[in-house]
Amino acid sequence: MPAAQDSIDSVRIAAQAADSIKATDIVAFDVSDMIGITDAFLIASGSSDRQVVAIADEIERQLHERRHVDARNCEGKTEGEWVLLDFGDFVVHVMLDDKREYYDLERLWADCPAIDLHLEHPETSGTVNPIAENADAADELADQTVSSVEGR
Repeated sequence: MPAAQDSIDSVRIAAQAADSIKATDIVAFDVSDMIGITDAFLIASGSSDRQVVAIADEIERQLHERRHVDARNCEGKTEGEWVLLDFGDFVVHVMLDDKREYYDLERLWADCPAIDLHLEHPETSGTVNPIAENADAADELADQTVSSVEGR
């Protein structure tokens, strides 16, 4: 059973928040078939402990303001090397670049489908999925593309 749309929408907001603080390699996976207790994982990197904490803070702020969702648990903010935000239906990992490389969470979840994050800056995303997951998303993407081309 794929991740709930509500979880995907929240993960996309978290990704946008991370992107706004210059997080890198932002990826998300639908882990609902592998793990019964959560729908999705979002992973993002920061280059310093201060940036990791700032990314995590912005994710929490945006989700609270835009979705009225608060983390059930937060770990790692004191150290700033790996912050884990547990929102129940989805989990966010914000990691220092070297910690992310060492633990290689993407390898663990490689069999899970990637979630298209709809980021404005796709170069910050570690996964680019050019194929929409369903016809509605493909139609929406086509409409946006036509609008942007016509606006030039």
